[in-house]
Amino acid sequence: MTATAPTASTVSIKTTVAMLIILFLAGLFAGGFVAYYFASNEFSSRLNSLNNQLINFESQVSDLKGFQNGTYQNVTIFQNGTSLTSLFNSVRASIVLIEGDISGGTQQGSGFVYNFSGTIVVLTNYHVVQGTTGLSVTFLDGRGYSANVLGEDPYSDLAVLSVDAPSSEFKPLRIVSSSTLAVGDSVIAIGNPYGLVGSMTTGVVSALGRTITENTTGGFSIANIIQTSAPINPGNSGGPLLDAVGNVVGITTAIVSNSQGLGFAVPSDTILKELDALITTGSYSGHSYLGVVGEDMSYSLAQQSGSSVTYGWKITEVVSGGPSDGKLEVGDIIIALGNQTVTNGDDLASYLEEHTLPGDTVVVTAVRGNSQVTVSVVLGSRPPPSS
Repeated sequence: MTATAPTASTVSIKTTVAMLIILFLAGLFAGGFVAYYFASNEFSSRLNSLNNQLINFESQVSDLKGFQNGTYQNVTIFQNGTSLTSLFNSVRASIVLIEGDISGGTQQGSGFVYNFSGTIVVLTNYHVVQGTTGLSVTFLDGRGYSANVLGEDPYSDLAVLSVDAPSSEFKPLRIVSSSTLAVGDSVIAIGNPYGLVGSMTTGVVSALGRTITENTTGGFSIANIIQTSAPINPGNSGGPLLDAVGNVVGITTAIVSNSQGLGFAVPSDTILKELDALITTGSYSGHSYLGVVGEDMSYSLAQQSGSSVTYGWKITEVVSGGPSDGKLEVGDIIIALGNQTVTNGDDLASYLEEHTLPGDTVVVTAVRGNSQVTVSVVLGSRPPPSS
């Protein structure tokens, strides 16, 4: 079959229809483009507006964050987000006022409640209860009860009391090891300075391994003392020295007269070491005794004595009949105990307290004249403080 060619009218009609379709599509495209253009501009405008609002919001948050950080540093200065207010409120019921009658008046101090293997006691300083009668303990609620001394150690200035009070009064604190303390750590002291019950001061550990001598120790030093910048005043004695989360790391014990921010505390490791003996036997007999008296070496002292050694601990007296009699001499400079260097008296006292007991043998290295000598000394027990 032969195909028939389209006529002119048919072509014209098709052409017209095609043009109409093209024009319709072009209109749709143009309208869409215009709509997209305006919509796009509106979207862009809104996006810019939202972006500006976000920038303003971030700026406000930044300002607010800066303000909050300033508040945090002033109020919550301790780790784990523990505020001073929260910490104080959590421990204050555990702090007690201790009073006893002495010749000519009343003696006051502080203490805190502790649970030793099911035995509830109050811990304090020996010098707080020394020579007292009619001893009493008063709790936060103002109720006071009679107390008795269970055990005491003048050499560490520690005392343990039993209190005739209902169990509801006792809210024990937790004692942790002081061995992890470092200079700069935050600490808190709570006690009753000048009878002002429940007073709190804050500071830092300003030194470790100090030795101090009190009237109660008979001239012997208390070793491994914590030095703190937390203000301590008369009446604070026996109160707890706390770490940043409220655990006991020491017992506040002494101050330097007329000093500012220089207080001392017996470390918790000493407390934990002695508690069992103090509660069960009433005393502690684990203080070893070298039987010598001495002083810290220095450049000035070395110059005066013609010594080439500027460190160590120079012996000024050997106790007759004591452990070192016949082994060490006056003028000897102790520079080591065992394998530990002795820089001064703090080092010597700390080593004896931490690493030895009466009856142990310690190797002493000393400089004698121009020579170095090594002797073995069997340590004794300290004589009573009154001797």
